[in-house]
Order: sequence, then structure tokens, then C-alpha cells
Amino acid sequence: MAGASPGQLPLLEHLAEERPIVWRRSRRARRLSIRVHRDARVEVVVPPRANAREVADFVARHHQWIESRRAEAELRRPPSEVFPPARIELRALGEVWRVHVAGGAGRLAVRERGTGLLEVVGDASGNEPIRRALLRWLMRRCEEPLARELRETAQRCGFRYRAMAVRRQRARWGSCSARGTISLNVCLAFQRPEVLRYLLVHELAHTLHMNHSREFWSCVARHCPDWAALDRELLQGWKHVPTWIFEVANDG
Repeated sequence: MAGASPGQLPLLEHLAEERPIVWRRSRRARRLSIRVHRDARVEVVVPPRANAREVADFVARHHQWIESRRAEAELRRPPSEVFPPARIELRALGEVWRVHVAGGAGRLAVRERGTGLLEVVGDASGNEPIRRALLRWLMRRCEEPLARELRETAQRCGFRYRAMAVRRQRARWGSCSARGTISLNVCLAFQRPEVLRYLLVHELAHTLHMNHSREFWSCVARHCPDWAALDRELLQGWKHVPTWIFEVANDG
């Protein structure tokens, strides 16, 4: 993120025990906030004017909450995965891709070869460049199908929206701005098609109701009667997202 700088504040070390709490200064942040990621990492987002003592006091006040959320994340933490992955399954798109690292010289690129084969070509001397190349491919591969699903869902249900964007987000599956721009998390591609369609209806309903009022949920229910079960499934949807999507790949 532009304007952000990660680090470890010395004043946080006595609170972090053997598991560090990292901080990230952001120009867009209005207040201090804490994020416990699904791999149990703890990140403090710091606004521009906050100083080290304010950050340390903030973390100290929320220490019990942090440890509680971190323990929950540890219980749900997915097992370690082999990287590079042997296959990538995009359930929402009905696609399964085998991954072959061919290597070679030059900048890494991912090429689609035949039916269901991804070939990673170029200098593959480290896992992190491979991860970034696969992420670039994933964003390209998913943008058009997600845009098509959103467009068809809007037409079928009678919604109107202004624009669509595909992003890679850690905590949100989607959003709808006041201007009618819908953002979709690329990680939706790893969910069942029914779950994706529910999320699309959910965000499209926000073009009429910018809240989660009774009227909003009634609107969702008209177009997706099974919304409650699908919403619960989506809350657990991160378990279907490969860890390499967010985590830096280990070169061993």
C-alpha cells in the first residue's frame, strides 16, 4: 500500500512474547486498529500522527482481545501447503488447472497450455516470484468471468450498478460504493458457484439499500431464498482459499 511502512515497534516487544506484533503506518487510516489475520499474525494499522507510545498503549488495552482472537485463528489455521501448488481449483468457474514450473531465463510468466495446464516459464529460482506470477495470472483469469456473472445476475434480478472491480482482499468478500461500483474479491473464485451468486446478489442489493436493514435482507431473500445458509458457508469460505494467495512463499 502506498504510504505504508511495516515494522516492529520496540515498545510492542514485551507484549508480543515470542509472536511479534507488527505495525503498518497508513496515510488513509483515521484511527488505530488491530487486525488478526487468519494465519494468526497480528497487525496494528497506525494513522500518520500516532506515535510509538500511543500505539503501545493501544495494544496493551486490547491485549486480551488480541490473544483471544489469535487463539481462535490458530485453531482455524489451515495446514501448511506445498508450494508451488500442483493444481489450482477455481470452483466458482468450474476450472481445475495443473501447474508445471518449466523454468528458463527472463521474467517469470504464466502461460495457459492446452486444457487445464499452467506453465510457469522464466527464472524460477525463488518461490516468491512464482507466487507473484501466479497471482497476476489469477487476477487476469478471474476478471472476465466474475464480470460476466455480475452482469447476468444484475440483468436477471433487475439491479443496476455503475462499474465493477476485482481485488485481492484479506477480510472482505465484496463491497458496493455509494456510486454503485461493486468490488469483488478474487478469492470468490475458490468458492462454490452458489456461494458466489449469493454474494453477487448481496452486493447488488446494496445498490438499493446501503445498509443491512430489514428491507435489505428482504431484497436479498427475494432473489436468493437460501441466503442464510449460503452466508454461513461464505463466513467459512477462507478455508478454501490457498494460503499462497496472501502469505509469502517459503523458499525452504
